[in-house]
Amino acid sequence: MPSFSYDGVEIAYLDEGEGEPIVLVHGFASNKEINWVDPGWVNALTAAGRRAIALDNRGHGASTKLYDPAAYHSAIMAEDVHALIDHLRLPRADIMGYSMGARITAFLALSHPDRVRSAVLGGLGIRLVEGVGLPNTIANALEAPSLADVSDPTAYLFRAFADQTKSDLRALAACLRGSRQTLSREEIARIRMPVLVAVGGADPIAGSPQELAALIPGARALTIPGRDHMLAVGDRVFKAAALEFLTNRPLN
Repeated sequence: MPSFSYDGVEIAYLDEGEGEPIVLVHGFASNKEINWVDPGWVNALTAAGRRAIALDNRGHGASTKLYDPAAYHSAIMAEDVHALIDHLRLPRADIMGYSMGARITAFLALSHPDRVRSAVLGGLGIRLVEGVGLPNTIANALEAPSLADVSDPTAYLFRAFADQTKSDLRALAACLRGSRQTLSREEIARIRMPVLVAVGGADPIAGSPQELAALIPGARALTIPGRDHMLAVGDRVFKAAALEFLTNRPLN
C-alpha cells in the first residue's frame, strides 16, 4: 500500500485506474476500503475511465494515529488532501467526500480552489453551516469501556461501526472532538467550482442538501431515496448521479 509523509503524519492511500483523477475522502470512523472500495465506488469510477485515488485520513485506517483533538481541525485535514494532490503531481482533481470527508472537501475547496476541479459533498447538507453534524456523544461512546455501556442510539451505531473496523477508539474520539467546524454562509458562497450535494432521504445527521446547495452558486442537490447516513454511501442512485455529474460538470 503506498503512503507518503506530510507534516509528520504518514498518509496511506490507494491509486487505481487511468484517466481524469478523482480524490476520495472518507467519513468519520471509516477508511478508504470501507467507504470507497467495498461499496463499489473504485470499481465504478475506474470502469468509467477515471483514476480513483483514496486516502486514509489521519487517525484512520493505515495512516498515523494522533490523540490531540487540535490535530484534527478540518482545515488541517484538508491540507492532508492537498498534500496528496501535490505528492501525486496532479495539477487539480475532482474531489468527492462523504460526511466528515465532505466537510474536509469543502474546506479544501475554499483554501485551494485552483486544485479542486469539482466537488461531490455526500452525507453532509446544511449541517456544514448550521450545527456540526455528528454529536459529541459519539466521542464519549468511543471512550466507553464497551459497546454494552453505550445507550444513545446514534452513538451506539458509531461505536459498533468503529469496533467492527477495529479502529483506534482514542484517536477517533480525538478526531470527532477536533473536526466539527462549520463554515459561514459567506464562506460557502465563495465556493465557485461545480458542486453536487447528496444526502440520504432518511439521514437525520447531515441536514438538507437543498438548503446547502442553495448557498453555493450553481450547485446541484440530490436526495438519495430511503437511505440513512450509513446506507447512502454505496447507493446506486448516488453512484449514477455522481458519475453523471462528473461526466457533464461545466467548465470553470
